[in-house]
Amino acid sequence: MPSGGDAPAAERGPIGNLFRSITNVLATIVALAHTRLELLTTELQEEMHRVAEIMVWSLVALLAAGIGLFLAALVVIFLFWDTHRLLASIAVTSAFFLIALVATGTLRAKVRSRPRLLEATLAELAKDRKEIERRL
Repeated sequence: MPSGGDAPAAERGPIGNLFRSITNVLATIVALAHTRLELLTTELQEEMHRVAEIMVWSLVALLAAGIGLFLAALVVIFLFWDTHRLLASIAVTSAFFLIALVATGTLRAKVRSRPRLLEATLAELAKDRKEIERRL
């Protein structure tokens, strides 16, 4: 019979060691998961801020450019009102379509070249998986 200060026999033997090992593994897994979730939330917050900032500046740029181009088009048409108003209107309209095509191509390239969402989190999880596989 164990005395008051002694640990029970199950805690001292191989089963006790097994339980401690399992507890340590579970604690490590929980700590790993916690760290990865923190990284995930940080990346999501950064991505949300980046998208919001891009949207605001895109809207400002589009509005300013649109107003500026419209006013420039009116100036060109008014300059040639008496002589070549139809030609000036066609040239201005063609310029707008050309700008739209260039902008569409640029936007398409930007969307295709953006980094993968949660790239750092996925990389860390892949490292964790490899380390666990290596240890097994």
